[in-house]
Amino acid sequence: MQLEWAIVGGGIHGIHFASHLITRGIAKAEDIRIFDPAPQLLAQWRKRTAATGMQFLRSASVHHVDVDPWSLDKFAGGRKGKRTAKNGLFAPPYSRPALELFNAHCDHIIEVYGLKPLHIQKRVSSCEVSDDSVSLTTDSGNSFTAANMALTIGGTDEPARPTWAQIDDPRITHIFEASTNAPLSTSEESVAVIGGGITAAQVALRLASEGARPHLISRHPLRQHQFDSDPGWLGPKNMKSFSREKNPNKRRMIITKARHRGSVPPDVKRALHRGFQQGDVQWHENEVESLTATTDALKLRFKNGEQLDTSRVILATGFKPKRPGGAMIDKLAETASLPCAECGFPIVDRALRWHPRIFVTGPLAELEIGPVARNIVGAQRACDRIMRVLEREYGVEKRRAS
Repeated sequence: MQLEWAIVGGGIHGIHFASHLITRGIAKAEDIRIFDPAPQLLAQWRKRTAATGMQFLRSASVHHVDVDPWSLDKFAGGRKGKRTAKNGLFAPPYSRPALELFNAHCDHIIEVYGLKPLHIQKRVSSCEVSDDSVSLTTDSGNSFTAANMALTIGGTDEPARPTWAQIDDPRITHIFEASTNAPLSTSEESVAVIGGGITAAQVALRLASEGARPHLISRHPLRQHQFDSDPGWLGPKNMKSFSREKNPNKRRMIITKARHRGSVPPDVKRALHRGFQQGDVQWHENEVESLTATTDALKLRFKNGEQLDTSRVILATGFKPKRPGGAMIDKLAETASLPCAECGFPIVDRALRWHPRIFVTGPLAELEIGPVARNIVGAQRACDRIMRVLEREYGVEKRRAS
């Protein structure tokens, strides 16, 4: 099958990329396909946010999957720039949308741009690139050829497990491996939640709301940050010096230092403190040294010698810090001799080209976009860069002017 664009990844970044291609006149919907093995677009996003118990996004209402920055506000019934907090649709500060509203808006955009029929529910197992096209093969053996490919892979699918938690016991789970529909625990069950960031905090609050007795265990105090990186990374304040740094290895160090990993926004921190004060959530600032599984309990031993017996352990410890895309990206980089930094991530140009036929967004673009690359606003920044170049190359600006 001959395509104009093959988009690999059906998450936030893939939907946003497709929306730009169609809205800006670069491609027609029928010439695009979105490859993602999940049963529906944005499936991973929905699964993971539901699992944590997220109620409001951490980002502002202008960060979403459509092209028009005010699209979400308008969808919620507001006017351009006139956001409303009525009916619990937005939360201060920055008019952060409720997860339910954000997801409904995503469904709306998928319908408006006709993206659902473009979804091929297969994993791309391999791809080869030539001067004039990209050839893709799915895990079912189907082949496709596209003039261009966008790698919009959101991140690795491998949850990180501490060494002490690598025990084969169904009572020890990672939050992103769990079912999102059923309660996380039975009523009044004692559950240890491991982690000190927003995911762990939201999981503990969800458990408390479901009647469980959560113990939140973190190696460090609660770190408060509204966003997971400073807002200065959204503009020239920080990005100017980042762009001047040409060494990709130094850029990696800058990104690592800039991210507020293991942090919580103020509203989640306040909710946690209420839970601590009311006894709904138990707080342990400690590090787990070992875990012993018995028939009756999971016994956690901390480095200070204290011990906690619990019925279940839920890990909220993020994902392995590796390049996303797995073997497919590994083989593509090797066979096409695509440049990578020492960390393994792509070295791309300002237009986020890894090859004349291959564009990247999300984590794969972070050595160019910076610390916000993985986020919704990172998808917006990446697409703006790419589309400005494509508009010139496809002559879209000239056609519009005429």
